[in-house]
Amino acid sequence: MNILLLGKGGQVGWELQRSLAPLGHVIAHDFDTADFSQPDAVAALVRQVAPDVIVNAAAHTAVDKAESEPELARTINATTPGAIAREAAALGALLVHYSTDYVFDGSGQAPRDESAATAPLSVYGHTKLEGEQLIAASGCHHLIFRTSWVYAARGGNFAKTMLRLAAERDALKVIHDQIGAPTGADLLADISAHAIRAVRHSAAPESLCGLYHLVAGGETSWFDYARFVIEWARARQVPIRVAPEAIEPIPTSAYPTPAQRPLNSRLDTRKLQHAFGLHLPHWQQGVERMLTEHLHTP
Repeated sequence: MNILLLGKGGQVGWELQRSLAPLGHVIAHDFDTADFSQPDAVAALVRQVAPDVIVNAAAHTAVDKAESEPELARTINATTPGAIAREAAALGALLVHYSTDYVFDGSGQAPRDESAATAPLSVYGHTKLEGEQLIAASGCHHLIFRTSWVYAARGGNFAKTMLRLAAERDALKVIHDQIGAPTGADLLADISAHAIRAVRHSAAPESLCGLYHLVAGGETSWFDYARFVIEWARARQVPIRVAPEAIEPIPTSAYPTPAQRPLNSRLDTRKLQHAFGLHLPHWQQGVERMLTEHLHTP
């Protein structure tokens, strides 16, 4: 099996290089050789490689920056994935693509399933939704995974930022009214590989293709996430200046940003678990593993 991986240098792309390797020959590209601002060039690359599976982990993920460069965000998140999908349909290849909870308006308290009405609040959300729609319209075999609050051991993330700030400051203010599930890039990559193998070995692949919600189990707020990380670190004698009572919950309205964030990022994952026979571990498991790796990395 030949697998074309796009966006290999990102958090999810880096983990996909590992998880896809046992499935077949992985041809991995990043923006230097697959520039998503050039849809025709990326489509030509797909035709040249002629893969059996295309995994697209490339995206314009700078949510606030997208507000000031909407056309570039649209090209990277919608137009180019649409062009890839049309090439996938012509080749008979499977396309795996990642989307986001930002396609929803974040109202209410209930987890949203795949049939819930979309209503993006930001340029990022609008362009990611358009990408989903173009892929579905292409008629190619596809798996679209909507996820949220992605982190990885490699590079920066919210938990590492909280540890750094807690070691430098006497007090912290953290948003408490956005709710979601921190989801590891390693979990996304491992489940992607599992799903690809299931589709490729299925007698009726169409029955498994489609849109799925994929996040870790459980839910939390950014405030409780920060408190979990700092308490974990303190229990392991990591130097922490900020006292437990000096972490202050604040509303989203107190921290304005160019792009509006959904308050409710809860995603219902029952469809994914049922279709592929999977269990999604609680978010704390992945965060603890990532923090342990971070603590023991020189």
